[in-house]
Amino acid sequence: MKTFSPIVALLLIAACAKPASQNVAVGNIVDPEITEVADDSGGGEGPTAVADWNGKWIGVEGLALIIAPGKTADTRKLKVTLLDGTNDYIGTVSGGAITFMRDGKPETIHAGTGAETGLKYLADKDDCLIIKAGEGFCR
Repeated sequence: MKTFSPIVALLLIAACAKPASQNVAVGNIVDPEITEVADDSGGGEGPTAVADWNGKWIGVEGLALIIAPGKTADTRKLKVTLLDGTNDYIGTVSGGAITFMRDGKPETIHAGTGAETGLKYLADKDDCLIIKAGEGFCR
């Protein structure tokens, strides 16, 4: 039977260690630009400004929306996970919403309640973002 030398064992342990500043993995999504995810504990009041929207928002059946600051103050990096997969977009902040292009069509992310998402599972939530009916994400 072969044994590992102490040096090999230390290298394996070091390789598995993850410093606090490393990338965040959310399910199978890893974005090197997103280094922290907002608290998912909720708050009941809903997001008051687009700046408060950064982080992870949870939908139903594994759906998720991750929002991170963009290169400029009026842009956001978006990672949208739906049943058909995950896609990245660049959104523009405008008038309390984020707009982005998906499949050649403009989409808008706006604040709302779980009831406004149209999803029964989210109906009792207050802190939500909605892209369109049936496509909502809450904290």
